[in-house]
Amino acid sequence: MNVASRPEPGSEPGPEPGPEPGPEPRLEPGPATGHEIAESIGLLIQRGTRAGLYTSLVEGVADGLDENAYPVLSGLARTGPSNAADLAAVIGLDRSGVSRHASRLEAAGLIRREPDPADRRSVLLVLTYTGIAAVGELRRRLAERIAAALEEWPPGEAEAFARGLRRFVAEGPF
Repeated sequence: MNVASRPEPGSEPGPEPGPEPGPEPRLEPGPATGHEIAESIGLLIQRGTRAGLYTSLVEGVADGLDENAYPVLSGLARTGPSNAADLAAVIGLDRSGVSRHASRLEAAGLIRREPDPADRRSVLLVLTYTGIAAVGELRRRLAERIAAALEEWPPGEAEAFARGLRRFVAEGPF
């Protein structure tokens, strides 16, 4: 290429203009939608995301309840009486972590330990009345946080999201 045929600086052709901006394209179920959902779920279940949420939920609910013990208390509310090993599998902690958090929750009067009638060597973790009340307060706070986050959504969208999420959990890959 000789000097005469070179374009002037700044006059190089740029990319072709794209389509006019408009509404965001709607994702139909398929690999792209699956990736987008997987990325969002990944963000939701990151330890840091959960810990930040749990910290704000547990504040002032009960002595001995912190963001690290929250999953144990919440898990017991979902499963009912459970031994530490079974609860650990449900909430994604190891047995020793569940036992450590359970000791703090027990000292705070939120759970108690009872012999397992099905296995004399095992102990069940059980919510106390105080623990049940604490879980009720935690669930109320969480529902309020979610409702506040959805306040600005157009009418019907939050309800459709709730129905879709419920269906996804029931029918999804879990």
